[in-house]
Amino acid sequence: MYRCCIFDLDGTLVNSIWALTKSVNDTMEQFGIAPIDSELCKRFVGEGYKKLVERALIHGGDTQLVHYEEALSVYQKVFKECCMYRVEPYEGIRELLEELKKRGIRIAVLSNKPHARALDNVEGIFGKGYFDRISGQKEEIPRKPDPAGAFLTAEGLGVQPGECLYIGDTATDMETGKAAGMDTAAVLWGFRSEEELRACHPKYVVRHPKELLKLVEASGADRPRE
Repeated sequence: MYRCCIFDLDGTLVNSIWALTKSVNDTMEQFGIAPIDSELCKRFVGEGYKKLVERALIHGGDTQLVHYEEALSVYQKVFKECCMYRVEPYEGIRELLEELKKRGIRIAVLSNKPHARALDNVEGIFGKGYFDRISGQKEEIPRKPDPAGAFLTAEGLGVQPGECLYIGDTATDMETGKAAGMDTAAVLWGFRSEEELRACHPKYVVRHPKELLKLVEASGADRPRE
């Protein structure tokens, strides 16, 4: 039975693509590099802000990454200011989370977004203390798809990896969940295509948050929160 649902953040719980695109473009502008559109940004995200900046620079012509270190510094400052720009939860997410909490299912966030910005997004949208655990990218913990963060999340919530359902919208998420020994659910409302996600062979593929609730209910994990 599932006792815990671990969610990716961007593209899974919230649509943050406008904030991410704006942050990239405001950063690139300072180096005279052309902006990217939101669809391209969706392909660039998922492996942390350093990889996002790297991909944007290369796409813009800085193939030798001459501006890389400086651009990382600029991006962090820019993103701090606009990380909530047009960010909103996906349709049905609030209802899903409420139902999971009613059923005593632990809910957690595991993101490659810098930890402080992950807190800004999650607490800004859902409120402080709503989730049982929030983990963004930290230097001392390898970023996804390394399973370290998933293991720490399960341990911190007192559940076994096999009791967790890992939910995300990218191949990185599917690899993370599998590496941690967790069942995986790929969501189709996020940043990646159905074809890409199915190629990762997740246990489940879902088109709407209400389908996730059915999966949890089917697992028999309807028990009061401890």
